[in-house]
Amino acid sequence: MNDKEVEKLIAAEIKREEETVNLIPSENFVSPGVLGALGSVFTNKYAEGYPGARYYGGNQYADEVERLAQERARELFNLSANWHVNVQPYSGSPANLAVYAALVPLGEKIMGLQLDMGGHLTHGHKVSFTGKAWQAVTYAVDKETELLDYGEVKRIAEKEKPKIIIAGYTAYPYRIDFEKFREISDSIGAYLMVDMSHFAGLVAGRAYPSPFEYADIVTSTVHKTLRGPRSAVIFANSKSKTAKIKNIDIAKKIDRAVFPGLQGGPHLNQIAAIATTFYEAAQPEFRDYADQVVRNAKTLADSLKKLGFRIVANGTETHLLLVNLGDKNIGGSEASDLLEGEGIIVNKNTIPYDPRSPMDPSGIRLGTPAITTRGMKEGEMEVVADLISRVLVNKEKVKGEVEELCRRYPLKYDK
Repeated sequence: MNDKEVEKLIAAEIKREEETVNLIPSENFVSPGVLGALGSVFTNKYAEGYPGARYYGGNQYADEVERLAQERARELFNLSANWHVNVQPYSGSPANLAVYAALVPLGEKIMGLQLDMGGHLTHGHKVSFTGKAWQAVTYAVDKETELLDYGEVKRIAEKEKPKIIIAGYTAYPYRIDFEKFREISDSIGAYLMVDMSHFAGLVAGRAYPSPFEYADIVTSTVHKTLRGPRSAVIFANSKSKTAKIKNIDIAKKIDRAVFPGLQGGPHLNQIAAIATTFYEAAQPEFRDYADQVVRNAKTLADSLKKLGFRIVANGTETHLLLVNLGDKNIGGSEASDLLEGEGIIVNKNTIPYDPRSPMDPSGIRLGTPAITTRGMKEGEMEVVADLISRVLVNKEKVKGEVEELCRRYPLKYDK
């Protein structure tokens, strides 16, 4: 490329990714095919509207690529034609916002897990627009088990009667009982929305229960365990029980909330990359990948426990785990910095009922999607756990060992 400054930065980022162990559970490495779609000429085209109903001309292939992404989404998650798919949201936050805007009158109640318990900003936190435009009702995890207490969720829901209940989180390490959430939603006539952004790839790979049997709406990013571009999708079941009772076409309302309500022209290069992502996730080897992600997370958690670390909720059933550093005389922010200095990338994170500030919480969040993409397995998880312990407990320098580990599992990108 002619822009040498940007070219230099791209090369530097490739080198950084190649030489570090990425344990951030919301990140992954896309395939060359996804990168190719993102960098394609579809980035040139405006396509305001939806397939067959655009505001600009010249959208023959825009329509085809968007319909292809929708069809592949339904095939990947084994969905009937009742499920409408919107692949236009720019990312997960506006996708969630679009659902609320479509289905919940301003000022009414939405209900989600507290941010400091593992929820997401867009599930109604006060600093998010979602917490300003709607009344946020929150539930927590049990203080002793650090797991969801479905009885308590039901009690809060029946007391507050939110219009929509959100299940699906950014830092919860166990499987969600969607059937229980369905029962709770039905008991008060609320919509059930599942935000599967974190575990969508595990659902696609049959390594996590599917929410589609129970949810009215499912939202998801595409770039985490699905290994796709930074974008999002919304699935809406217009023939769900709740939609029938309310006599509302939720798919049509959500489409109108996305465009023209919140967005202009969709990013067709992202949509092309979404289509490629769904194609890749439908291949048999993706199931092996999803299974390995979960096995790696469990091994990493078990290995850290053996080394004296306390794991929130005592383990994981998914792709992520939380480490409580409260007894290590170190905060999450310092731990993140120390590990990054040695080439191990994590993120600081609150733990349930955290006594410390969110800017320097008691925990770190670890995940295995990216390192599993590189080909690492259980043996490497034991090595990574040992490296983490030596950095945080013994203050050892291990960068050379980290780089050697990474060289054994190279990324498949051209420099």
